[in-house]
Amino acid sequence: MENSDGLAGALALVRERVSRAAQRAGRDPREIVLVAASKAVPAERLRQAWGAGLTRFGENRAQELKEKQAALADLAVEWHFIGHLQRNKVKDVAGKVALLHSLDRWELALDLERHLSALGRSQPVLVQVNSSGESSKSGVAPGDALDFVRRVAGLPHLEVHGLMTIARLDPDPEQARHCFRLLRELRDQIAAAAIPGVRMEWLSMGMSGDFEVAVEEGANLIRLGTAIFGPRPPRR
Repeated sequence: MENSDGLAGALALVRERVSRAAQRAGRDPREIVLVAASKAVPAERLRQAWGAGLTRFGENRAQELKEKQAALADLAVEWHFIGHLQRNKVKDVAGKVALLHSLDRWELALDLERHLSALGRSQPVLVQVNSSGESSKSGVAPGDALDFVRRVAGLPHLEVHGLMTIARLDPDPEQARHCFRLLRELRDQIAAAAIPGVRMEWLSMGMSGDFEVAVEEGANLIRLGTAIFGPRPPRR
């Protein structure tokens, strides 16, 4: 198992790469927030990562989120949900994370609204956009994003804070650039619409294989797993 020194070294390298990418784009590196994608990473490694300076963890599965929140309840962790949320798992996520990155369909929005209304709580969300057009990926179509945000803005317990995308996976990170550029342009279009209650604050885009291109194209939330923790173990 990688020790805390190894995690600190990996984190330092990631931050250096982010800094260089931001400088190439004329941006302040301090604008970019790192969410450690912690799917399949044991809670004790997350504890080490927290000790190395990581405070935001993003989970893909509701049950794993629940277990890790309990295991690390003594730490000041900001939890994000970054995976595809099944409607029958809404109760395990709604109102329990700082940010839900993956609001991708109207039925899920309604389920979240019902549950949050019963709790008397609000939930910041990002609208997931299928920027690559791949049928294997979740997300609203780019041409539907503005109307979808308008509809969600009418739900009193959901707060739209930006957009998220997963770019086309390719060994060449340059192949992801058009996806990231599209999301930035959509963000600007939606922001210009000045929809009441909507804040286009976050562009969540970029993973371990393409985050430098994402930063160059305007990402201010990046979701990195293997770049920090190394390859995930095979699923059992």
